[in-house]
Amino acid sequence: MSVLLEAKDVVKHYNAGGDAPLEVLRGVSMQVQPGEIVVVMGESGTGKSTLLHLLGALDRPTSGTVSFKGEDLFAKSDEELAAFRNRAVGFVFQFHHLLPEFTALENVSMPALIQHRSLADVQDRASTLLDILGLADRADHRPSALSGGEKQRVAVARALMNEPALVLLDEPTGNLDARTAEPLHREIERLSRELGQTFVVVTHNPALAAIADRVLRLEHGRLHEPDPSDQHSLLEGSSPRDAS
Repeated sequence: MSVLLEAKDVVKHYNAGGDAPLEVLRGVSMQVQPGEIVVVMGESGTGKSTLLHLLGALDRPTSGTVSFKGEDLFAKSDEELAAFRNRAVGFVFQFHHLLPEFTALENVSMPALIQHRSLADVQDRASTLLDILGLADRADHRPSALSGGEKQRVAVARALMNEPALVLLDEPTGNLDARTAEPLHREIERLSRELGQTFVVVTHNPALAAIADRVLRLEHGRLHEPDPSDQHSLLEGSSPRDAS
């Protein structure tokens, strides 16, 4: 199977205002296959969101490469990267970032509207996505009339609008209780299994990690695959590394 996304020796430093830069990622390498759900876990402040931003070309690494279908992303200009993100990557964040003045249907349509397509041309797909995610009857509701779980499912539908090959999720259920989060977990798993959608997910939630094809752990700026006993404790939510 061909590799969809590959990071090689990715390093990310930030200028923290002192003499030495802040080292967040110290040589991260990973591959993602089409149709996979890959979950990245780790303590707060380890650079999980930074990694996700680099994988989605929202930021550039200090060194190293990120390739999409064999093409070096950071050989592209900023304008080319913006077009790539809109076409090939969907993003879902912990906070849904829905536009409050627009309906669920209009919010889902937004990535296509940015491409200067008309709402009339894209509303059928937006409606289909809302239906797939169990929100057909909420299409005309604005975010203020939606529950937290419904808002996040609208955000997932929006991420899928332009049929991206890759969807990146940053703590997508971080603001949801377990009962509200569970339907979203099921939908992510179903979209992967039935539609072949590829997901890379950053999460602290062991219930979300449990649906993954692979769980990776980010520690001290490096990414590794936990050994079987450590992976079991991660999924049980009882890893000793998460105690602090």
